[in-house]
Amino acid sequence: MKLDDVVISKAIIESFMEDFIDYTDMDVAIGGGGPAGLTAGYYLAKAGLKVALFERKLSIGGGMWGGGMMFNKIVVQEESRRILDEFGIKTKKYEEDYYIADSVESTSTLCSKATQAGLKIFNLMSIEDVMLQESDDVTGLVLNWSAVEMGGLHVDPLTVRTKAVVDATGHDCEVVKVVQRKVGPKLNTETGKIMGEKPMWAEVGEKALMDNTKEVYPGLYVAGMSANAVYGSPRMGPIFGGMLLSGERIAQILIEKLK
Repeated sequence: MKLDDVVISKAIIESFMEDFIDYTDMDVAIGGGGPAGLTAGYYLAKAGLKVALFERKLSIGGGMWGGGMMFNKIVVQEESRRILDEFGIKTKKYEEDYYIADSVESTSTLCSKATQAGLKIFNLMSIEDVMLQESDDVTGLVLNWSAVEMGGLHVDPLTVRTKAVVDATGHDCEVVKVVQRKVGPKLNTETGKIMGEKPMWAEVGEKALMDNTKEVYPGLYVAGMSANAVYGSPRMGPIFGGMLLSGERIAQILIEKLK
């Protein structure tokens, strides 16, 4: 069989552009491809919603790949183990209420099952801005290639329209930061501003996360570590049950609203 290099190039370019054009209009756009974002995308897509995830890095999975301090194991609690069971990820009981999972298996499986469910992932894309039109609700995202951002190049971005945006960008809560910078202290927090994450305290952070997983500004929702950072709760470290439950929770909220 003779292979034509140009045909290979055309196949990649044409199929990618078809996907990108298709997702210039969607139900839900997720910023950040960590465990919360992937879990949210899985349940949203499974419910039949048109959902895309935008990740600025080459790899998907956020901090889950590295486990704890590059020991590729993660911990989940009993309450969240059912989500790993649904994905077919193996767990091993360590002691009462503590379960161990392989971080590489967990991350790769979350990514695989989410895309198979219908989540469209665009990696190497950065969220540069948001669209706020008419009612001042968040109605879309402003995107650019991560390489443009990293290179400090002056290249104008492109926009996509969406009914809801989920900030699952982690500790930096990057999408919420954009909104705060553009509209001022109008967030659904005690101060109207991002309150900032507190030091490590897994027990408190895990409990607070579910309450913090919600709409923070009209059209903009937070999940995962972004939620705790916005609402001023502790970080949790390499226990990932809360991340999974938060992703599931934000999906439930949006499914109820959009379906």
